[in-house]
Amino acid sequence: MARTVSVLIDGDNISGKYAEKIRSIAAKHGDATVVRVYTDAQRPSDWHDAAGFRMLHAGTGKNAADILLALDAMELLLSRNADLFVIASSDGDFTHLATRLREHGATVIGIGEAKAPSAFRTCCTDFVEIGPKPPVAIVPKAAPNVKHLDLSIRAMIEEHSIKGEGMRIAELARKMQSKHGVRIGSYPERNWRTYLSSRPALYELDPRGPEAMVRFRPKGFACAA
Repeated sequence: MARTVSVLIDGDNISGKYAEKIRSIAAKHGDATVVRVYTDAQRPSDWHDAAGFRMLHAGTGKNAADILLALDAMELLLSRNADLFVIASSDGDFTHLATRLREHGATVIGIGEAKAPSAFRTCCTDFVEIGPKPPVAIVPKAAPNVKHLDLSIRAMIEEHSIKGEGMRIAELARKMQSKHGVRIGSYPERNWRTYLSSRPALYELDPRGPEAMVRFRPKGFACAA
C-alpha cells in the first residue's frame, strides 16, 4: 500500500519553476495528499501559477514562512499521524525540523538547490538536489602564504554567512583587517573584489554593489592542498 506524502515548500526560498520537479520527486514516495507552499502571497511569485499547489499566506514577518511550515509539519505529524514528509527548501534553518520529524519516526525527503547546507542534507532521510549544477572548478595548487590567507577568508565567511548566502564583501574587508591585520592594498590584486574574483575555484561573488556578497566553494577548498 502506497504511503501518503505531505509536501511542504518554502516558497520564499524555492522558485515555482521547480513545481513539477518537486511533484515528480514526491510521487516516487507515495500519494501526495498535502501539498502546500508557504510564502508572502501578496508578492509576485511563480507559485501563483503552479496548479495543484495550495499557497498559504505566511505574512511579511521575518522567517514567517519558515515558522508556519514548521508548525504545520508538527501538527500533521502529531494530529494526523503523517509519517512521510517532503521538505523543499535550501534553507539550513530546517535542520531542526528534519531532526525532530525523524526523532518521531517520520521519513524526511529534502529537496533543494546546490546551496543547501550540509547540515540540512544530513538530517534528512534522503536529499534530492534540483536546479543548475555549479561548474566543476579545477583548483590550482596554492602558494603557502595565499593558502593561509584563503583559509582565514573561508573561516571568516563561514562565521558570518547568513543562511548560506555568504557575507558582504565590504564587511569581509573590515573583519579581515581588524581580526587578522590583513590590508589587501599590500597584495598584488590591491582590492578585495579583484583578489576574490581571480580565484573562481574558491569564491563566488555577486555583481558589483554595496551589498554584494561573497561565498566560498567547499569543493574548491577540499581540493586545495
